[in-house]
Amino acid sequence: MNVRRSAAALAAIGVLAAAAPATAADTSPSASPKVAVPSGLFGKSDPTYDGVWRQSLALLAQRTLGYRPAASAVDWLVGQQCAKGGFAAFRADTAKPCEGKGGAQPDTNSTAAAVQALQALGGHGAEIRKALVWLKNAQNEDGGWGYTPGSPSDTNSTSVVIGAFAGADEDPGKLRAGKGTPYDLLSARALACDEDGGGALAYQPDKKGRLVANADATAAGVLGALGKGFVNGPGKARDKAPVCSSSGRATETRVADNAAAYLTHAVAGSGHLKSALPGAEDQPDYGNTADTVVALAADGWNTQAKKPYGWLEKNAAGWARQSGPAAYAQLILAAHALGADARHFGGTDLVRSLNATGPAPRGTAAHTEESGKRAEDDSNTGVWWIVGVGLVAGIGIGFLLSGRRKKQQP
Repeated sequence: MNVRRSAAALAAIGVLAAAAPATAADTSPSASPKVAVPSGLFGKSDPTYDGVWRQSLALLAQRTLGYRPAASAVDWLVGQQCAKGGFAAFRADTAKPCEGKGGAQPDTNSTAAAVQALQALGGHGAEIRKALVWLKNAQNEDGGWGYTPGSPSDTNSTSVVIGAFAGADEDPGKLRAGKGTPYDLLSARALACDEDGGGALAYQPDKKGRLVANADATAAGVLGALGKGFVNGPGKARDKAPVCSSSGRATETRVADNAAAYLTHAVAGSGHLKSALPGAEDQPDYGNTADTVVALAADGWNTQAKKPYGWLEKNAAGWARQSGPAAYAQLILAAHALGADARHFGGTDLVRSLNATGPAPRGTAAHTEESGKRAEDDSNTGVWWIVGVGLVAGIGIGFLLSGRRKKQQP
């Protein structure tokens, strides 16, 4: 979940993307935001490019862990919705209409992430329905979605939108705006096994129409092809290891398995993916590595997911501390995908760290941070015990803003 989300815009403000559909990683808590940060928002950095994204991931992570998020945090997210149903990355003044001159421009990634969060929270059916209608109207004729309505389809945006519809119990395979479905778009972006980067998915065709393997898009594409969102609990592990196969009819399952084979190979040596951001090509990509863990586990390749997860446990705490709530959420969702305890993440309590970046939850978790057991609410409102919230989940992909619109990665 992953944190994917515009590379050019993020680079301009010196932000390194954290993870999946299209979101940017949070900046250091010491950074001076260009706009006032609302009290209900997670994180202290400028929310201009990732406010809704990081809020959605944070709320998803809290809910998955069994917390009842603060009303102010939920209200902030709901209040960001535009009149036509879409969500922009951030609306500093919600009294101003969206999409008009000078108004905030809704995008598919923020909207799909918000839908997944609101679906997990429950009680927001009207807002979800409006958002899904907006997303349907933004679908391209090839079956996919671009970052903004009318922009060319990309694998990351298409995948996070699939997760939103699947989480709302709507079959993405029945969404057809013109010549294809979302799954047709993902199949068209998959590289053949005998090509360089075989099994991977491309973000978009390059200027010559060629497909180039992109690890971020591949992690997002696994969840999209499986019809899943950001949140995936541990499932039945598969035997052996994924192998890219071109035999038989091209199906969503084969797209996911082939993509998983590519990701397994990509992290086999170092245990992590490398950044595709200009000037940082030799640096680890923490967010998309977390998305890879979720993607592999969601497809049943638990054994293969353990190596990148182990690398994250040893190396990702500092990145999350600097990046903020979306990064903590990504790591929590990676732990959840493998059934690991996010309170003991290589010496870091991810749960406590995430909660410290925003409004304190209203309800207690299934087990307290101190004892690991159930906690009772002193006001006699009972025990908040929410297990296995399976909102399709992400991003992945993970998915953060930087990855969704980044350049092609070989």
